[in-house]
Amino acid sequence: MLVLVSLILISLILYVFYKAKYFRTHRPMEKGWVAGKSSMALGAFIGFYGLNQLAAYSSSKVSLFVGIVFLLFGALHVYKGIRQYKHFLPLAVEEAENTK
Repeated sequence: MLVLVSLILISLILYVFYKAKYFRTHRPMEKGWVAGKSSMALGAFIGFYGLNQLAAYSSSKVSLFVGIVFLLFGALHVYKGIRQYKHFLPLAVEEAENTK
């Protein structure tokens, strides 16, 4: 249980860090790249929260449903973030090389 809470807090901190980094950068491709990392951290936060919901409150059907829905939304956010990260990484590298 403590492991899940730690993972929830770490992913929340990473989400806030990447979201702040997103607003601080001015390059459009780097913004997309950082947004992908932010989306992965948000998906991990939602997924770990859903997993915690399943582990802690598995006796109720409502909490079981909520946990499964959170796991699915978290997985979708992580998948979307990975795709966005992979798409923008070479573009962000090229943009950084051209602006030096």
